[in-house]
Formats: sequence, C-alpha cells, structure tokens
Amino acid sequence: MDKWQRRTVYYSVLLTGLILVYAVLYHHGMRIYEGESLSFLHSLQVVVETFTTTGFGSDAPWQSPEMNAFVIVMDLTGVALIFMALPVLVFPLLEDVLSTTVPKSIENGLSDHVVICSFTPRTDALIAELESWDVEYVIVEPDRERATDLYENEYTIIHEDPESVDGLEQAGLPEARALVADVSDQVDASIVLTAQEVAEEIPIVSVVEEPNRTAYHRLAGADEVLSPRPLLGKSLASKVTTSVTSDLDGSIEIGGDIEIAELPIHRGSRLIGTTLAESGIRERAGVNVIGAWFRGEFESPPSPTATLTNGTVLLVTGREDQLERLKELTLSEIRRFDHGETIVVGYGQVGRTITDALSEANLPYTVVDQTEMEGVDVIGDATDPETLEKAEISDARSVILTLPDDTTSEFATLVIRDLSPQTEVIARVEEAQSTQKMYRAGADYVLSLATVSGRMIASTILEDEDVLSLDQQVEVIRTPAPKLTGQTLGEALVRSKTGCTVVGVERNDEVITDVGPEFRIEPDDELIIAGTDTGIQKFNELMS
Repeated sequence: MDKWQRRTVYYSVLLTGLILVYAVLYHHGMRIYEGESLSFLHSLQVVVETFTTTGFGSDAPWQSPEMNAFVIVMDLTGVALIFMALPVLVFPLLEDVLSTTVPKSIENGLSDHVVICSFTPRTDALIAELESWDVEYVIVEPDRERATDLYENEYTIIHEDPESVDGLEQAGLPEARALVADVSDQVDASIVLTAQEVAEEIPIVSVVEEPNRTAYHRLAGADEVLSPRPLLGKSLASKVTTSVTSDLDGSIEIGGDIEIAELPIHRGSRLIGTTLAESGIRERAGVNVIGAWFRGEFESPPSPTATLTNGTVLLVTGREDQLERLKELTLSEIRRFDHGETIVVGYGQVGRTITDALSEANLPYTVVDQTEMEGVDVIGDATDPETLEKAEISDARSVILTLPDDTTSEFATLVIRDLSPQTEVIARVEEAQSTQKMYRAGADYVLSLATVSGRMIASTILEDEDVLSLDQQVEVIRTPAPKLTGQTLGEALVRSKTGCTVVGVERNDEVITDVGPEFRIEPDDELIIAGTDTGIQKFNELMS
C-alpha cells in the first residue's frame, strides 16, 4: 500500500466516523432542544448534505441557541474536511494522473545491453563508460519517484524491483550482455540469486563494500565480485607514500620502456610558482608533458604559460628513469617525519586500506573518526577545529579525507585550509561531480569512488576493450580506430577534436611510442589513448 492509498484509508475512516458522530448528536439535539423526534436516517441525511455542501437548512430555522451553535460547528467541520481532501486526496490523484509514466519493461529489440540494478551515485560514471563504448543499458529502479526523475532526465530505465524475477525479465536479462548489482552487499547478493533464476548464462558483476564478503557473493552465483574501495584507498595512500620517496608508483607501461604517469606537484616543490615553460621539465627530466590538471580542469596540451601550483597534476610519458627524475622535482624540498605526519580522517574500508599502506611504508599517521574503535587515535568530528587540533593538524604534512559524505569533506577541507594552509589535502569523494568543488575548497588531489567503480565495472564487462587505468584522474585505453586508417596523426587532429592524446600505437604485437604528427595509421593498428572520461567518450564517438 503506497502513501496515497494509506492517506485515502485514513481520511475515509475519519470522515465516516465524524458523519456518524454528528448524526447521533444531531438526532438527540433535535429531540432535546427542539422537541422534534426525527428518524436517525433523516439526521444522517442532514449531516451528509451539510458535509457535502449539497444542501443546507432543511430543518431550519432552529429555535434553540444550542442547536444553532451545533449547526455552526457542523458547517465549519464540513468545510474543513473539504479543504483537507484537496491536498490529501485530490492533488495527489491529479498528480498521479498527469505525472510521467515510467515504463515497466524495455523496448522490443533491445539486446546485448547491460542491466544495472539499481541507481546509485556511482551509476552515472558507469553509464558514461558504457556510452563511450556505444553499449546500451537499462536501469532497474524500484523507487517510483526516483525512477520518474531519471526517466524525465532521459535515462533508459524501467520501474521494477531488481530483486524480483519479473523485474529482471522485464529488463530483458536473458538477452543482456551482463548484469551489474551495485546497491549494498546484502541487496546485491539477493539480486545475484534472482538473476541466477532468470538467466544462468548471463555474466553477473557484483560490487561489494566489504572485501571479506566476496565469498558470499560468489556462492550466490556472481561471476565477478569487485571491490573498488581498497583500490581507491591504495591510490590515495600512494600520493603520500610516493611524496617522501623518489620511487615511482602507479605508472602505466604502454610499450617497450615507455610509461605514462600522473604526478601531482606537492606543496613545497621547487616547481611551484613557475610556468610550464620556465620549469624546464622537458630539459631537466626528459619527459613529455601531454596534459595537466589545474584545479580539476584538464588541459591537453597544457599552455606553456600555465602556472604550476600545489594541486597541479601532470600527465607525462617517458622512461622510468625520466619519470623518477620528474618525481624528484615534484616533491617537497622540506620533508618532516614527525608523529602524526599524515592524518587519516575516516576509518572505514578506504581508511583502513590507507593505514595499511602507510604502515607498510613505515610512515607515521594519526586516525580520526567519530566512532570509538580499535585503530582510531582521535575521536571527533573532522569539521570541528578542536578535533583537528587534537590530531596536531599544524604539524601534519598531509591529510587524507575518506569520508562517505561529499558535503562534509568539502567543509572539512575548508577547516583544514584555515587551520594549516601548508598541509596537503588528499581526498576521496563519492560522486565525480563533487571533484570540482573539492578543488575549489582547497584540496590538492581528489579521486572519485564513482570514477574508480565505473572503470572497474566497465573494464570487466567490456572484455574486447582494454582499460589500462582504473585509479587515475586520466583514463588510458587501448582501442582500434578504423575511421583514422590511412591518416597521419597530424591529419587526424585527435587532440584538438577530442582533448585526448595518442601516446602509442600497437602494430603487429609491438608497441610504437615514437608517434609524431607524420605517423600514419594502418588498418590493424590499435591506438593507446590518454584523456579524461569525457575525452575518451568523444574519441570513441568520432574516431572509433
């Protein structure tokens, strides 16, 4: 029974009860004060006429002041019930009649699609990945209001229960490419069990929050069980562990001895305040800067006059020794190793993964969380300056925010910036849309759980494609580009049209990294492309 139905029942019970009570009172009032003996049916008729405004005063005039006062109260009650019926019954009914009707099943002919159960903050990132490869999808959403909003925003969606056989059949699961369950650990397991009943042969991807629950999802029948949070935690931790050493971590080998890497410029680096041209990165390290993030905005190629600041993330290619030389330039010249050098805010799955990585690197840290538990050093709210001061924020070199609420992370960043401007802020956000706001709040490096999840799921589903980077701000893929066959890279204008950069070409099982403007693309070539998620999508639309 939905909300409108419950309201209707309550209103009907109230109305019936009031009518009967008023009929009894009117019946006895007429006998006692007016000296008239009426039938109960006649009294009931008078009350109904009054409440429905279809007739007034059939027994008027009343001689006694008691009956006149009673009739006044009865008239006011009837009017009040009418006005009460408008918002309780009439308006919701009209809204239901006039509202958008969300489909209960997919359109005929849809096949080889991905069934997504159901909509979460991470779904948008997954859909963006699927659309970039021209793969269709359908969301199975049990919440009616959310389904309506999504349908009006042109998502492919049906209003059904993903835990029911009928819901998955209506989504066309037997004809689908794969099913993705990413709601919660328990709900996902239920969806997997249902999917096994509908179509055993369809690959099922389940996303878990706690890695130790992986076995249960496999027992339920999931083909792939993914856990993005540990990967996100390791990536965030690497921004600290590699900031105190020249060892390179997280680079992607693209062929031969050439690698591609994201290198954030840390607070205290000698590069800060210089332009890209003045920095001498090419001359001093030998790397090729193919792109850069400036406060969350990606530029490819970056302008030579762009000023490098803390928070700038360089996307570079080069040999391992060249990348390590650049790494040295991006590090702070002043390194402190005091107790509490890194503050980890939030001790969930991501936070625990980070502290494990810091322990392996023998780096000291302090854990802040609102809940008292083993491993937490300071108990309190990270948006409260007193809590951060207890964690010795003024002596901290880095703070890693692993809070599940983006708004809280944004406010905590502002507080940290006020208390300790020199401290680096590395943050996890739930939604990719929050990344820009975190940079504006003062964060130095931000990574979205939605982005990591979307790439992990997409790389699992899209078996024919090669997604090389899962936990970076920039995506690196290997893909054929038949529309560019016969053209040189200079003629193709890949960078100007899509914002992506061709960093290598795989030809005859050999990766060629010396790809200048005159390099000509042959029919069986696979291009290695680096760019943002939006850029990759545009590349696939225009050139792949």
